[in-house]
Amino acid sequence: MKLILNSAREKSLLRRHPWVFASAIQSVEGNPAPGATVDLYSAAGDFLARASYSPQSQIRARVWTFRDEPVDAEFFRAQIRAALDLRLATLNLQHTTDSYRLLHGESDGMAGFIVDRYHDTLVLQSLTAGSEYWKQTIADLLIEETGVQNIYERSDADVRALEGLQPAVGVLRGNPESVLSIAEHELNFQVNIAAGHKTGFYLDQRENRHWVGQLAKERDVLNCFCYTGGFSIHALANGAKSVLSVDSSGDALSLLDENIKLNHLPAECHTSIEGDVFQLLRKFRDENRSFDMIILDPPKFAPTAAHAEKASRAYKDINLLAFKLLRRGGILVTFSCSGGVDAALFQKIVASAALDASADASIIAHLSQGADHPVSLHFPEGAYLKGLVCVKG
Repeated sequence: MKLILNSAREKSLLRRHPWVFASAIQSVEGNPAPGATVDLYSAAGDFLARASYSPQSQIRARVWTFRDEPVDAEFFRAQIRAALDLRLATLNLQHTTDSYRLLHGESDGMAGFIVDRYHDTLVLQSLTAGSEYWKQTIADLLIEETGVQNIYERSDADVRALEGLQPAVGVLRGNPESVLSIAEHELNFQVNIAAGHKTGFYLDQRENRHWVGQLAKERDVLNCFCYTGGFSIHALANGAKSVLSVDSSGDALSLLDENIKLNHLPAECHTSIEGDVFQLLRKFRDENRSFDMIILDPPKFAPTAAHAEKASRAYKDINLLAFKLLRRGGILVTFSCSGGVDAALFQKIVASAALDASADASIIAHLSQGADHPVSLHFPEGAYLKGLVCVKG
């Protein structure tokens, strides 16, 4: 089965970008099922790539390989082995954690697949028609290649609807527990893989948590959108004077309390507030409160570029308030995980917020996702996490 592209629409594939949009396709030969493997050809008849077919998505095809090779179980086995080799042989993640991202979609040549390892359990997300087509095969291969017997599925992301897929959540293999204990940098965390955000925890922030925690020593810290307290735990473990954690989820804050107990950290140095961060930041401003470090790690405000303008206002709002609450010499650690806001735009937003807050500030670090969330040179969309560490003058 073939997809024939319109004239001159093969340029992105020649640059090895793995997506083909519906508007680029001239014709479909055969009757491929959703997720089935199709060959991509230029209008001139040249083979370009082998891909999964998604008839309901605007991204009509996602490339598995640019080579003329079989796409079968052994193909995927090789991809999984390469991903494991990167995490364990190259990055040596096993020396600092028992939990990491094993498969990161297109950047690991596995479009539509997200697989996170949490100690002795794998959590799998299938996001596309192609990944759904191969899901059971991949589950078996993951067990064979990792030795992990438990796989839980969290295929409940909104993007599945764009592929014509319903949510799928539950046990895929074995008998996984819904709440697990994991370790990173000698600290322990409880992770709810059944009801937590994404696959349960934000593994992409692991190295950022470690470094920011070291900066928190003897500081009064405000951690906004704290979730289950990754940054809060690292700050307390590194001798923060006080930590105030804010989140809209009472369940997440309950798990944060468990994480404080789990790590035998001083509970008297920690306070949590359930509420809306935007409202609470304004309340703190009106009360003339101030902090030595403020961490802003909000949810995705702009999933696509179409949402960038509205998201920019939200990012500016929280960063402006943070600069007002920050003491002189204080540190602002601010993030965006929105695909529709690139690094340059995010820096402009934060700079504008500082200007409106009448704050002088310097960037001392640019942060991004962990190395187990690699970014293919040919797929810049994989670089979703942007972070700035700023010192207020």
